[in-house]
Amino acid sequence: MRVFGIAGYSGSGKTTLLEKLLPLLTARGLRVSVIKHTHHHFDIDRPGKDSFRHRQAGASQVLLASSSRWVLMSELRGAEEPSLAEHVARFAPCDLVLIEGFKGEAIPTLEVFRPANGKSPLWPDHHQIVAVASDQPLPGTLPGHLAALDLNDAAAIAGFILGTVQAGGKTHAVL
Repeated sequence: MRVFGIAGYSGSGKTTLLEKLLPLLTARGLRVSVIKHTHHHFDIDRPGKDSFRHRQAGASQVLLASSSRWVLMSELRGAEEPSLAEHVARFAPCDLVLIEGFKGEAIPTLEVFRPANGKSPLWPDHHQIVAVASDQPLPGTLPGHLAALDLNDAAAIAGFILGTVQAGGKTHAVL
């Protein structure tokens, strides 16, 4: 499975971009999966539900299943957070895994950058970034190894991602 990252500060538009990219990529016949990393505590379960009660009682894993979907919840219970490679290994085979977050991983990554957010760009400190997508012209000049993309042109970004993961060399990542 090939992997490609999408990174940027909160509020930059990473999730919105993924919502636009997924239909474009799947329309090409690709099977695409997504991993979203968060630094925030989260829970997809609700107090009072059987699955929540099982976890609260000490179950390490709880699998919910129905005729339309299933989800496996695993409690770390103080164990170290699994690596990106361990998370990718849990997926059923697919053509492409898009990674939102995990900005420190050595995978080709697109930075979503909005100057209006008032944050510094990530690319100077993160050498795995291969392109910067912005909704405004970028201040200054990007180094030659970085592509500048229009954040509002999802088709061009999808093409760039596919070209990058299919190119081999430094821009090719398979975990």
